[in-house]
Amino acid sequence: MDFRKRFIVEPGSKFKLADFNPADKGQHENHQAAAAEIARHADVLARLQYKLYAEGKRSLLIVLQGLDASGKDGVIRHVMTGTNPQGVNVTCFKQPTHEELAHDFLWRAHHHTPGCGEIMIFNRSHYEDVLVVRVHNIVPRSVWSLRYERIREFEKLLVQAGTQVIKFYLHIKPEEQLNRFKERLDDPHRNWKIRESDYIERKYWPAYIEAMEEAIRETTTKHAPWFIIPSNHKWFRDLVISSILVNKLEEMQLQIPKPAVDLKAIRLRYHSAKIEQDHNAILEVKRT
Repeated sequence: MDFRKRFIVEPGSKFKLADFNPADKGQHENHQAAAAEIARHADVLARLQYKLYAEGKRSLLIVLQGLDASGKDGVIRHVMTGTNPQGVNVTCFKQPTHEELAHDFLWRAHHHTPGCGEIMIFNRSHYEDVLVVRVHNIVPRSVWSLRYERIREFEKLLVQAGTQVIKFYLHIKPEEQLNRFKERLDDPHRNWKIRESDYIERKYWPAYIEAMEEAIRETTTKHAPWFIIPSNHKWFRDLVISSILVNKLEEMQLQIPKPAVDLKAIRLRYHSAKIEQDHNAILEVKRT
């Protein structure tokens, strides 16, 4: 199924997150029913990522945004599970360093954009500079409101340079977030992820939603669209994102490059029966 039309935010639309059901499951009843399709997406995604890396001319930037416990780490772990780490990188945008604060707000993002042949995943992103700074009044409206245009220009620049940009907002209910916090409290392997600030930030939920809605409306474009991903059900989140990524990479019509050497000459020079015997004899001598 092509989920793009269903979950895309079209430019100029009067979009609201309330228009999307965080608990959406599509046509599948449960994870078991969707498992084969998710596995197929993972296999196709791995092959397409190989082509992207081999072609070495274009790249893909995946932006993941969402409130705490919405599943950004889970997407990276599960959706990208079959890809080659040699061609996939992840950057996590936390509180800016002193060096980053000494530059314009897009400096740290541009520093991590993907090179040719690469997929880069932003776990949170440059959008923090129109979200956190707004909700907590770190900078005034006169500053953050101008950043939407800079972001649009930045993403347009990337696309013109050969980087496809695709942005996902992981949409969960407040009750689901609280359930996931409790699961972390009860799981010794995930206790380390809990911070008291996670709970304190919950009182800003309406402000974050308002900020995110405006950011999405202002920055969803034909060349760098936003998708709202229902994420209460982790398996459905993975199904939708993997499907959209496969569709995007297939649209790029990636091509394995032609050999840079004369294959016939290489075979004659190194793979004739006599030469292979000589190579094996040399290796045998070295082993003894």
